[in-house]
Amino acid sequence: MSKFVDEFKQFAMRGNVMDMAVGVIIGGAFGKIVSSLVNDIIMPLIGLFTGGVDFSGLSFKVIDAEVKYGQFIQNIVDFLIVAFCIFMMIKGINSLKKKQEEAPAKPEAPAEPSNEEKLLAEIRDLLKNK
Repeated sequence: MSKFVDEFKQFAMRGNVMDMAVGVIIGGAFGKIVSSLVNDIIMPLIGLFTGGVDFSGLSFKVIDAEVKYGQFIQNIVDFLIVAFCIFMMIKGINSLKKKQEEAPAKPEAPAEPSNEEKLLAEIRDLLKNK
């Protein structure tokens, strides 16, 4: 059981898992901001242009089921805003990576041989001369 717990700790503390956890938390908060933007700002403005229509209340009945397509439209607008923001973020990250790849790498100066290597080279040279 201890081995399992150790493996889980090792897995949970890896960089990718921690990055993903931070991303999920920030994504949740960002989703709330986008929902508020859509529900409280964008959809009321769209409602003004469509004759005062409140999209959240748009629905129709099919027998006893109420289909709330207005809320669905708002969720689509939420999704499009989030998807656009993610697209822009990934586009920015890719352009940064591309710039890093295009930057020429400085040639490294050859490392000075260690004392052992110098001594071995001297021994080699002495053996060649004999």
